[in-house]
Amino acid sequence: MKRKTKKSKFKKILVSIIAFIVISAVVVMPVVAAIVYESIFSYRFEPEEWMAFVPEDFPGLQQECCQFESMDGATLAGYKYSRENPDDESTPAGVVVIAHGLGGGGQSLYMNVADFFTKNNYLVFAYDATGNGESEGDDVRGLPQGVRDLCSALDYVKIQPEYGALPIMLFGHSWGAYSSGAVLEYHPDISAVVMVSGFNESADMLEQESVATVGPVARLTLPYVYLYEKIKFGKFSQTSAVKGFQKSSADVMIIHSEDDTDVLIENGYNIFYEKFGDSERFTFIKYENRGHSYVYCSEKSSAARQYLNEKYAEYVEANGGKYTSEIKAEFMEANMDRLVCFELDNDLMQRILDFYNSNS
Repeated sequence: MKRKTKKSKFKKILVSIIAFIVISAVVVMPVVAAIVYESIFSYRFEPEEWMAFVPEDFPGLQQECCQFESMDGATLAGYKYSRENPDDESTPAGVVVIAHGLGGGGQSLYMNVADFFTKNNYLVFAYDATGNGESEGDDVRGLPQGVRDLCSALDYVKIQPEYGALPIMLFGHSWGAYSSGAVLEYHPDISAVVMVSGFNESADMLEQESVATVGPVARLTLPYVYLYEKIKFGKFSQTSAVKGFQKSSADVMIIHSEDDTDVLIENGYNIFYEKFGDSERFTFIKYENRGHSYVYCSEKSSAARQYLNEKYAEYVEANGGKYTSEIKAEFMEANMDRLVCFELDNDLMQRILDFYNSNS
């Protein structure tokens, strides 16, 4: 009798453990994955006024605001850039579509890039992705949303009469770089792509951020996170820059810095170099110490930002030692020169221009 009782208890414990595992796998973990995913991306991003460019910063730069619809039915803000009085009356060499990064609040941080290309015989189209800047959306939804929004932007660009049959070039940074590579799967006719500080696929970044935040144990939840993203975005959850490159004949320039901690180089540049390093279609530019956000800015601008940050720290300490967004905005509005702090690296931009010209 005792033996049977022990066996019975063992069976009950075993059944309880199995039931717990099944319930966790079927109910608890998917719910946790959904909560985690939404907590990461449930934010709108607005540009900081002290940081964002305005057209008046660039004499002769013409901005025309427009709107187009996203795949989700949201109204997205678009911006057509050209020269007010172009020096060269010839036909533009092409149109450059700028896809912005995540966290800055939209395209206004890249207006210096638009100014550069319009000065060099290109038209430029930029936009605020879902949940950014002047576009609709309660939040950014997830990384694949960047690909969806760029698809919608390109659909819009291709029917604009002023762009006509002009070749289309892409300039993407970070989230926008990933989107610019992955979108080639759906728009293989793009002429050339420049990816700055970009990653290959959403899964890379989900793993990178989860492990960095929670530790290696986070990998146990990742299959559920990936499943949730697949349910949310369908085929777009499976997009990657590598797949886009393989579907298109576009020439591609990959730019990255080894010390990038926002997008680790092994999640982008290294993957692309391993697969396409011998291809004539690809140009690779690697830096050592340019970080993530300002890879295409000059050394002078880096020194200016460093000096400004030091002065900001001194200002905070002299005013109670409390860092707040209000104090930062107050200081930066009074002391920042955007044109100096975000001055472009002319040598790099010239290489990009030559790259585009060879595909126009």
